[in-house]
Amino acid sequence: MPRRPKHPRLPNGYGSIRYLGKSRKNPFAVHPPADIDGNRPPAICYVDDWMKGFIVLTAYKAGTYTPGMEATLEIPSSASSKDLEALASRLMADYNRVKGIEPEEPEKTFTEVYEAFYANKFPEGHKYSNATVRVTQAAFKNCKSLHDKIFRALRSEDLQATLDSCPLKHASLEHIINLYHQMYHYADGQSWCDKDYSKFVKIKKEDDDEHGVPFADDELRVLWKNVQDETAEMVLIICYSGWRISEYIGLEVNLKEKYFFGGMKTEAGENRTVPIHSAILPLAERRMAKYGKLLPCSQSDFRADMEDLINRLGFPNDPKRTPHDCRHTFSKLCEKYNVAENDRKRMMGHAFGNDITNRIYGHRELEDLRKQIEKIKVNL
Repeated sequence: MPRRPKHPRLPNGYGSIRYLGKSRKNPFAVHPPADIDGNRPPAICYVDDWMKGFIVLTAYKAGTYTPGMEATLEIPSSASSKDLEALASRLMADYNRVKGIEPEEPEKTFTEVYEAFYANKFPEGHKYSNATVRVTQAAFKNCKSLHDKIFRALRSEDLQATLDSCPLKHASLEHIINLYHQMYHYADGQSWCDKDYSKFVKIKKEDDDEHGVPFADDELRVLWKNVQDETAEMVLIICYSGWRISEYIGLEVNLKEKYFFGGMKTEAGENRTVPIHSAILPLAERRMAKYGKLLPCSQSDFRADMEDLINRLGFPNDPKRTPHDCRHTFSKLCEKYNVAENDRKRMMGHAFGNDITNRIYGHRELEDLRKQIEKIKVNL
């Protein structure tokens, strides 16, 4: 598939023209210059041609733009794209000379974008844990094949190839994808990329994090004593609801009816309902009131925060404790307090295998499941 033509790079402080996809009638978003913090303002307008966007920006910079003028613009059909882009380049060169702007800097490499992003995210006195810093650094090191490449020239296949070639476990690949997302978000605000290609990258390797070590009863008691710690709070929510960490991102939280709904990864895991255990209901209410969701950070940041928590509380960390240990804790609690096996499978999103009766004909009401999950006791 041929790539879209590469348009001239706009000077710093000129604004930006973003391509939003061919499915749109007007796929080019025209934005004023970013603010002092690098945040892009809302679009001035949307147009069907890059050159129209450039004309709008030029008028905007000159103070002659009027809302709706883009609808009256016509690009001569006889003009070639090469001629139009040459004209745009000359106009921008004139703009730079009039403004006394030095010739534009060379395009940023992946490493240069990372270094700028890293300095922005982790300034002196930042609030992030050492574990979060380490996983960010490790993710960058695992992208070595991209380090010297021009960031703007990268495409999703380049990012995907680097991810596919990484021999590390699923959790490490998640860190790489998270780094991709954060770097593109930062680069977008600096006009260092034309599109967020990270959103098309997927982990193709089988998830190898299904193993885990459940928390012991005395460890759960320590977590409850430290429930004011936000990381401990989230760990307890997972321990008493059993979802995978990735599932909390898009999870529906119904506080009125007191249940979670969502799921992913497997057919059995999709669209499942889990009642909110009464012990964690106040925790879920607090997080929803504060953040509007249960997990306000990325998976990799939470993994790093959890590792820091485990070390601070003095829990054994060999093998390394992960959010999946919380899911194993929920399964262990269900067994300990005699939650019906079929309901445990339903709530955890496990398949029923050859049990056709439960797989096809097993239907349970929310209150039936609530009676089962409330069997689990919290021993402080």
